Amino acid sequence: MDAQTGTCRCGAVTLTVTQPPFMTTACHCTGCRKMSSSAFSLTAMVPQDALEVEGETVRGGIGAPPLDHRFCPRCLTWLFTRIEGQEFVNIRPTMFDVPEWSRPYMETMTAEKLPWAQTPAEHAFPGFPDPDAYPALIAGFAARG
Repeated sequence: MDAQTGTCRCGAVTLTVTQPPFMTTACHCTGCRKMSSSAFSLTAMVPQDALEVEGETVRGGIGAPPLDHRFCPRCLTWLFTRIEGQEFVNIRPTMFDVPEWSRPYMETMTAEKLPWAQTPAEHAFPGFPDPDAYPALIAGFAARG
């Protein structure tokens, strides 16, 4: 994969991803809905070392550990989230010109989803998947191409 570059709405922060996502998700939790101002948030998961950030970011959202939500200080676009203890970062895929990164493979926190909210996700979980489920989910996502 060639490196992909995306920006916040105002262009003050540039994100470059050097590896493709290993999973895409839609999260229906109340917190993500409020931060995205939508029915769910979209995420593409990439290894931490695959993300390069150019420009200043600020912490936002509730952002209590273990979550580190990063935003552009100028336009306040939600850029990405790091989770303490994880080796991946959740990027907001709509900032990139790669439409398939925005198609969720799984959806999480469906116990909190709005009754009319629908996604094309192939897997759904009322909370977060059990950690033991991730290897099969990642392999399924990779096999999908």
